[in-house]
Amino acid sequence: MAQTRLTLAAAVVTHDRLDKLKVTLNRLLAEPVDHVIVIDNASGDGTWDWLTGLDDPRLILRRSATNLGGAGGFSRAMQIARDDTRADWVAVMDDDGRPAPGAFARFRGMDLRGWDAVGAAVRHPDGTICEMNRPYRNPFWNPGAFLRTLARMPLGRGRQGFHLSDADYVPGAPMRAVDMTSFVGLFLSRDALMRAGLPDPRLFIYGDDQLHTLRMRRMGLRIGFAPDLHFDHDTQALQGSTGLVLRPIWKVYYMYRNALIAYRVAAGPWFWPLVPVLLRKWRRKAGDYGPDAALFRTILDQAVRDGLAGRLDRPHDRVLALAGHG
Repeated sequence: MAQTRLTLAAAVVTHDRLDKLKVTLNRLLAEPVDHVIVIDNASGDGTWDWLTGLDDPRLILRRSATNLGGAGGFSRAMQIARDDTRADWVAVMDDDGRPAPGAFARFRGMDLRGWDAVGAAVRHPDGTICEMNRPYRNPFWNPGAFLRTLARMPLGRGRQGFHLSDADYVPGAPMRAVDMTSFVGLFLSRDALMRAGLPDPRLFIYGDDQLHTLRMRRMGLRIGFAPDLHFDHDTQALQGSTGLVLRPIWKVYYMYRNALIAYRVAAGPWFWPLVPVLLRKWRRKAGDYGPDAALFRTILDQAVRDGLAGRLDRPHDRVLALAGHG
């Protein structure tokens, strides 16, 4: 009996990055994909005019009158994939994240039995592993990962205890179960969309993928990491001595507010003992912001207050004003 052909959709969220979106859509439309959903988050750089000039029946285009952020855009895109296309699987990505040539054909040939979602191996265009998209096993749910993390913390390498290693990215390595993976190259089954619902649009940016995939795992859904399924992430994120430096600086608010909310889900009863450790670590990051160090601390303090309170209703214009953009 012939195997039924999978229906695949792709979902892209974009805001004012037309140059990157063009590359991503060209890649996607060259793949064996049945639907390509694009959410234009109120771009002001000609994105909508360009999109509406395209002629491909697979395209489903939606424009938001306001910037919904990545979380709002992904929530809307996944809803369209679930309710309108009824695709068997949907792959999600930012406008600067895109499949390597042949990725969708490779996905079609994979044995997906037992998996509810599959995360791709995300690399920079030069082939190096993209650290911000490295999946992990939640150390608070996995004793082995927890012990490895504790052992590496005095050396400043605690992250290596629970994130996947470089060896997991070697082509031909088996698919591994993970608890968190990013929204760059994540393939979600229709069953996962039906059972886990949609990302919380109130998160705006950052952490929406962590919270969504952690919630999936808590529900018993299985997420696999596929080292042979390649995506490129053409990001220009800045790195300081303590890690990622966020620009524009208003992004600091969302990064740390949402991180606290995600840690609460991940750590469970360990959350409150963990909070002082996180705050000490985060406040040390101010040095990477140079003359904006004091502003970084001001934004961080508000993010922490809202994150601990679980507050997700602060309007974006007030976040901008907090960062001096009002």
